[in-house]
Amino acid sequence: MCGIVGYVGNEQAAPILLDGLSKLEYRGYDSAGLAVRDGDKPVQVVKAKGRLKILAEKTDGGTSVEGTCGIGHTRWATHGQPSEANAHPHISNSDAGSSSDGTSNVVGVHNGIIENFQELKEKLIRHDYSFYSQTDTEVAIKLVDYYYKKYNIGPIDALAKTMVRVRGSYALAVMFHDYPGEIWVARKDSPMIIGVNNDASYVASDVPAILKYTREVYYIDNLEIARLTPGEVHFYNLDGDEVQKKTTEITWDAEAAERGGFEHFMMKEIHEQPKAVADTISSVIKDDKIDLSEVGLSEDIVKDANQIYIVACGSAYHVGVAAQYVIEDLARVPVRVELASEFRYRDPMLNKNDLVILISQSGETADTLAALRLAKDAGVKTFAIVNVVGSSIAREADYCFYTLAGPEIAVATTKAYSTQLIAAYVIALEFAKIRGTIEDEKYISYIKELQTIPDKITKILEDKERIQWFASKFCNAHDIFFIGRGIDYAISLEGSLKMKEISYIHSEAYAAGELKHGTISLIEDNTLVIGALTQKHLYEKTISNMVECKARGAYLMGITTYGNYAIEDTADFVAYIPKTDSHFTTSLAIIPLQLLGYYVSLAKGLDVDKPRNLAKSVTVE
Repeated sequence: MCGIVGYVGNEQAAPILLDGLSKLEYRGYDSAGLAVRDGDKPVQVVKAKGRLKILAEKTDGGTSVEGTCGIGHTRWATHGQPSEANAHPHISNSDAGSSSDGTSNVVGVHNGIIENFQELKEKLIRHDYSFYSQTDTEVAIKLVDYYYKKYNIGPIDALAKTMVRVRGSYALAVMFHDYPGEIWVARKDSPMIIGVNNDASYVASDVPAILKYTREVYYIDNLEIARLTPGEVHFYNLDGDEVQKKTTEITWDAEAAERGGFEHFMMKEIHEQPKAVADTISSVIKDDKIDLSEVGLSEDIVKDANQIYIVACGSAYHVGVAAQYVIEDLARVPVRVELASEFRYRDPMLNKNDLVILISQSGETADTLAALRLAKDAGVKTFAIVNVVGSSIAREADYCFYTLAGPEIAVATTKAYSTQLIAAYVIALEFAKIRGTIEDEKYISYIKELQTIPDKITKILEDKERIQWFASKFCNAHDIFFIGRGIDYAISLEGSLKMKEISYIHSEAYAAGELKHGTISLIEDNTLVIGALTQKHLYEKTISNMVECKARGAYLMGITTYGNYAIEDTADFVAYIPKTDSHFTTSLAIIPLQLLGYYVSLAKGLDVDKPRNLAKSVTVE
């Protein structure tokens, strides 16, 4: 949440910062700002409420702000409503201004939440600091300034003392008046990467911001500080000792972070699912066998696992719900699916032979990362499914499965979700094979079926115009209900989330058998009820539930496999998917629901890629 970009080199910084922020606007779009330094001249700060384009217009695309060293920020509001005063960067003197004078010793941007900011603010007020904003970030910047002046020390010590004093999560990027041509950064629990390229250095919250400029990046660890100068980066721990690091090469194609002719990133990423799924499958299936050697999960761990916990948030949690059905059915291992925000606070009873699987696209999700650390503190083995190489969860987990979705820009996940499903299927099959719960012949048939999924997704996408037509009929709906049983319930959960997060229509997913336990009272004339019917043994039961809704005036949409044409006697509209093994139907049935959410949002004239109040990566509680 919130996006940070920094640049120091020989080029004009502001256009580079604006370009980088445009790649991070999915992380926050309440306000934006720049701070740029031109040699020894005072830093210039320009801020604007609203989308990034307002800041770009205010600075003439960055051309009106001169200087070769700068930091930028796009904000997702936590402390303080969206406003120019609350926008970053923040400065250490008392006047927010749009252009500072030389009295501002420290200028900085911040991603995260300072939990004890009120306590720190009161301390600073007692030392004659005044505040112009409602943000915790201004408190952090002025605390750095306080330590810098009080002890007459350099940036490393000032930042280190601040980091020790602050509680919460943060990624900080600051510039000091006494150190022109330098950017200083510090991190705890919030993502940050640093890139270098010849005579330039970059810092950002996420890879897409700097992918255009460099592929060589450093990952700064928790409670570390870094000093950026043109083409050079030095790292330090809290004691001020220098830390040696190696760069990592980013293999993503820079064009993957562009829309590529599509109107929205979400539609582009929906269409990238066949390739992302195929790439993820081929990364772990060699010669018709699953090869998890790069993951490092040993057969002993698999055999000894008494129980699996799957811990995640949002769509990744929905992957876990689907995975629970698949793993338990194929491998006969008990599985518990946990919301990370609940798991981390309820003191779970973990056993040393349990396995905790963490799922996160970014690898930086705050609650999931905290859950990982809780499990490790309990001595339990941890297995991460993440998309971002070198992310915190990937580095800290005992084992890591990298999905190959590439950069995902739209806030509503599509291809990351689909590749996480593949990872879940592969884990289920590997557990089943090692534990002897499926025969070799069946194991091979499952693998062959997995390899057909990309082409089947492509076939569904070829029929998207029917979904678009149907979406136009219900773009003004007030309530939509998704129902299903078993794996179909997991499909319904994700379909409902896609609808509500980008169309702003109230939608809920229910296990179909629960309708009569209260929910059916909400059904009235023309309420849209969407039933997922991909599980043959549950088909008739879900049909009965849909009929009950129709009897109370509901309009019915069904999602089922080709061949189940009798459903048209019940449903008013049907989206068909190719037949596949029932364990894998989530990968296909979700595609029409992604398209439905997209087209409803489009018909309502909403910003599909940047839904209100949401950010792509939830890196704070």
